Amino acid sequence: MPARLVQIYLPEDRVRDLETILGRHTRRFWRETVPGAQEKYTCIVQQRYTERLLADLDEAFGDLPNFSALVSELQAVLPVVEETPVTELPLSADLPTPTRIERFFSRDRLSTDELYDDIEESLHPGPAYLLTVTLSAIIAGLGMRSGQTAVVIGAMIIAPLLGPTMGLALAATVGNWKLGRQAAATLAIGCVLAVLAGVVLGMTVAIDPLVPELKNRTLVQPADIALALACGAAGVLAFSRGASLALVGVMIAVALVPPLTAAGIYTGAGIPEAGANALFLFTVNLVCVNVAGIAMFLIQGLPPTSWRMTSGIMLVWVVLLILLMSMMAGRIFLGFGSWDLVMDYLTASR
Repeated sequence: MPARLVQIYLPEDRVRDLETILGRHTRRFWRETVPGAQEKYTCIVQQRYTERLLADLDEAFGDLPNFSALVSELQAVLPVVEETPVTELPLSADLPTPTRIERFFSRDRLSTDELYDDIEESLHPGPAYLLTVTLSAIIAGLGMRSGQTAVVIGAMIIAPLLGPTMGLALAATVGNWKLGRQAAATLAIGCVLAVLAGVVLGMTVAIDPLVPELKNRTLVQPADIALALACGAAGVLAFSRGASLALVGVMIAVALVPPLTAAGIYTGAGIPEAGANALFLFTVNLVCVNVAGIAMFLIQGLPPTSWRMTSGIMLVWVVLLILLMSMMAGRIFLGFGSWDLVMDYLTASR
């Protein structure tokens, strides 16, 4: 069973309150006196209980100037911290009993604070972020131009849009507007850079607009929606369990970076209709990733600040998805934005 080592520092006059809290979340803890009239408690907490322990600590001691709590991952614990119906720790009286599905999905999930820490650094559009987005788009664009799928996948491993995309879904789930604005701004900057990098490639490198790797980024089919939903769900599931960021980045970036770069390449090559189709695919993918991401965070028991707010945001994303699916149906059945129109444009331009 995954576990965390939690170290807590607080004034010695609050020890009794702390031990009451620890009794609800852990069965192993040790006390140590440290300088400054403080006490240090070290406890082993099952990963699934870390969330509620940190919430109780923040509520009880968050206003104390000398309080701090440190969480670190444990590679091994002896004797093993087992999770059985007998050893399961009880919930607070004001919390509903989790269902079997919630128990299954939340037992290995990182706490909300750990998720915040993993995302925080990637939400600041510094030089490293700007360079990785640009380089990823260039590599993806050149890979699509030459039809080399392996090169495109290599560009995805850089994972520049992972943090902002996960941050957007996380902010919508927990109702954190500040995090949402920061993630949206960083994602917008990354998207603009990816398109601009594609425009430069389209203007400077000869391309064949019918290369499958490029052309496929301008076609929107029902399978693409299923792919984007699966990428969003799998990405959040892996990310919330501390999986490799490169692995999660491939799941997310495969739905976002190639369409953006393709949109820039076609626009730079003088085929704006195909570029618009690629942007439409990107929009569909972005909405699907967020819908699936929010749903997966909720399934794993991530606690929203306000269910009304989270439900409202989810409803907005779902409505957008329905509108985009309607536009996709018009494109498929009525020919809006089809490649016939693009080919007519190419013929006329010659």
